[in-house]
Amino acid sequence: MHFVVSLLNSFFDLQSIPPVWVQSAAVAIWVLLMLILAWVVNRVASNDPEVIRKIVHIGTGNVILLAWWLDIPPIVGITASIVASAVTLLSYQFPILPGINSVGRKSFGTFFYAVSIGVLIAWFWTLQKPHYAVLGILVMTWGDGLAALVGQKIGQNKYNVFGRQKSWEGSLTMAVVSFIISSSILVSVQGNLWQTWLISLTVALVATGLEVVSFLGIDNLTVPIGSAALAYVLSQLMGNV
Repeated sequence: MHFVVSLLNSFFDLQSIPPVWVQSAAVAIWVLLMLILAWVVNRVASNDPEVIRKIVHIGTGNVILLAWWLDIPPIVGITASIVASAVTLLSYQFPILPGINSVGRKSFGTFFYAVSIGVLIAWFWTLQKPHYAVLGILVMTWGDGLAALVGQKIGQNKYNVFGRQKSWEGSLTMAVVSFIISSSILVSVQGNLWQTWLISLTVALVATGLEVVSFLGIDNLTVPIGSAALAYVLSQLMGNV
């Protein structure tokens, strides 16, 4: 990170620019790059709207890591969430985000996704515990994103929940990835404690359950907020940070 900043300073006078503008620009550039990547894949390699949607889903979700590492002010994240939520709502009526919402089923997942990021930033940035917001978003980003792709591509063992078809392969992917994400973040902050591993396992199982029973894309709201809240509450109960 210091190398990148030094390199940019050699081309631009970043010292004269307010830090919040540099931070916001970094986040905006990352999101723009992910959208360009999705467009390129759509044009060159794939006509599958689910794949395109997951590229955006996973790519843009990682912006929460930038927000954490760069210590983005909460007002920036909340404002971005409000704007993104408004744009996604409009996209259900107008072709603002073609290919992202066209997944062959009625879903408000993209809208819920934007809302959840704003809620978690407002909650945990204020508490000065941003790692819980990061945990919640990344569980959704990577867990649900990879689970959907695995279930779609290689899921052979199906089951039905509330009229929706799921696969055991997809659900297992959700659980494993959620555990890896949760334990990686919590161990980095709380240390290698048995409580941390237990919390991570609990979060992974609950997140998988929330994803299984979801409908209309509401898992993009319940999974990140539920995962972050559960990790936070359990950590408080067990005396972790």
